[in-house]
Amino acid sequence: MIFHSEYANIEAVDRPIHEAVLGRAAEFGDAVALVDGTDSGTTVTYAQLDVFHRRIAAALTEAGLRKGDVLALHSPNSVAYPVAFYGATRAGASVTTVHPLSTAEEFAKQLRDSSARWIVTVSPLLEVARRSAELVGGIQETFVCDRAPGHRSVLDMIATEPTATPGTETDVEIDPAEDIAALPYSSGTTGTPKGVMLTHRSIATNLAQLDPVIPMRPGDRILAVLPFFHIYGLTALMNAPLRTGATVVVLPRFDLDQFLGAIEKHRINGLYVAPPIVLALAKHPAVARYDLSSLDYIVCSAAPLDSRLAEACSARLGLPPVRQAYGMTELSPGTHVVPLDVDNPPAGAVGKLLPSTEMRIVSLDDPGTDAPEGATGEVLIRGPQVMKGYLGQPEETAHMIDTDGWVHTGDVGRVDADGWLFVVDRVKELIKYKGFQVAPADLEALLLTHESIADAAVIGVYDEDGNEIPKAYVVRQPTAPGLTEADVMAYVAEHVAPHKKVRRVEFIGGVPRAVSGKILRRELRDRERESEPETT
Repeated sequence: MIFHSEYANIEAVDRPIHEAVLGRAAEFGDAVALVDGTDSGTTVTYAQLDVFHRRIAAALTEAGLRKGDVLALHSPNSVAYPVAFYGATRAGASVTTVHPLSTAEEFAKQLRDSSARWIVTVSPLLEVARRSAELVGGIQETFVCDRAPGHRSVLDMIATEPTATPGTETDVEIDPAEDIAALPYSSGTTGTPKGVMLTHRSIATNLAQLDPVIPMRPGDRILAVLPFFHIYGLTALMNAPLRTGATVVVLPRFDLDQFLGAIEKHRINGLYVAPPIVLALAKHPAVARYDLSSLDYIVCSAAPLDSRLAEACSARLGLPPVRQAYGMTELSPGTHVVPLDVDNPPAGAVGKLLPSTEMRIVSLDDPGTDAPEGATGEVLIRGPQVMKGYLGQPEETAHMIDTDGWVHTGDVGRVDADGWLFVVDRVKELIKYKGFQVAPADLEALLLTHESIADAAVIGVYDEDGNEIPKAYVVRQPTAPGLTEADVMAYVAEHVAPHKKVRRVEFIGGVPRAVSGKILRRELRDRERESEPETT
C-alpha cells in the first residue's frame, strides 16, 4: 500500500538555495535576521545578509573558486555561518559541512572524499584545519570567519566592495535539479559516513513542503542551538526561518544555563531541539530559574522521543504537546511533521506525510511485500526531497534507493488509521531475543521515567548461551547514588512483557551521543567488546 499526503501537492522549487532562502531579504530590509546569542550581541539585518553573502560570493570568485568546486565549512554556529554558506553556493560551490569537533584525520578524510579545495573555518579550529589540509594536499586557500594571521578573514571580505563589475558574482548559472548545494556526511543505513548529494532543488523544495505544517513568519524568534552543519539545524534553524523573515538567535553549542538564558532574554517563541534537550527541560532543576513564558511551541526531531517524556516537558512548561518530526539527511531532511495547528496529536506520533511525499511500510521478513495494515515494518519514502545519491558510491546509492525511487530508511514504523506515523526503532538496532523483536528505544524511554535515572541507553549483547539480550547503560541522578542494578531490572520488569526485560545493567558517567541527540550505540558496543575476557 502506498500512503499519500493529505496536503495538496506542491511544485518543485527550481531555484538556487540562496535565492530560495534570501529572495525576500530586500523586502525584510532592516528586520534583524541573525543575533549572536552569546554576550557579544552582534546582529545582522536581512539587508546586510543579502549584501554580505553577495560580497563573499564575489571574493571567492576573485580568489579562483569556480562552479563545481567544493568548499568545506568547518565552524560552530555563528552569525557568519549563513553568510559563508550562501556566499559559497552563490559562487557556484557545493558546501560540505564539517563537524567542528572533528579530528584532523577525520576532517582530512572528508576533504579527500569530497574533493574539497577550499576551507572556511574559525581561528580556534585553525590548527586542525591546517593539519587536515596538509594531510590531503591540494587545498587552494583557507579562510577564517574571525581573524588569524596569514589568512583572509570573512569579516574583511564582507566589508570590501567587489572589484569586479557589480552583479557579476550572480552570473554563475546553476541547474537546481542537478547541481549540489550541500554535501553533508551521513552513515545512512550502514556505518561508514558518505557524502549526501543534496541539490538546490531538493533542499528548496523541502522548505516549501514544510510551509503548511510548521509555518514561520516575520516576528518569530527561533533559537539555533542545534548545529548548522547537521541537516536538521541547516534546515530548521537556518534555511527555514531566514526564508520567512524570522529572527534567528545563534548559540555555538548547548550549555543549559546559556540556552535557558537566551530563551528568556530574547523572548524565543519557537524551539527546535533533540531529545536530550527535551529531557533537560522536563527534569533539570535549573529550568525553574528562568522565565520561559515566551515559548509557543517545541518541535523535537533527530532521534526517538518517548511520549511520556514529551508530556512531562509540555506539562512543566505549560505548552501544547511537543511536536515531533521525522526525516533523514538523505531526504533533505523532512518527510513527516506533527502540524502546529493540531490540538491533540496522538502521543508518540512523529507526524503526517509532507506534501508531495509518498510512503510504504514493508515487511521486515519479506522486504518486497507491504506489511499488513497497522503492522510494523521498514519505512520507505519517495518524493522530490530525495537526495541525488551518495558521492562516488553508486552501489551504496542503489542499496539505499531502489529502482522505483523508494528510499529504504532503515527505520521501523507503523501507520495508524488516521495516517500518523510512529517510528519504533532502527532495523539494525532491533534486539532479537529468542525470536522476539525488542526495540531499544522503547526500553530507553521507560528507563527515563525512573526518577533516579538521568539518562540511559540499551544495546543487544550475548549471554553465555549465545542469546541476544537487552543490556542497559544507565546514568544515575546525582541524588541517587544508591540505585542498583537490581533496582533497574525490577523497574523495567514491572512495565514490560517478559521478553523485553533488561537482563544486564551497567552504570556509566554519560551516554555517548551525536550532536543530533542520537545515541552512539556503536561506542557502547565497542566498550562491550573491550570488556570481554580474552579467549585462548
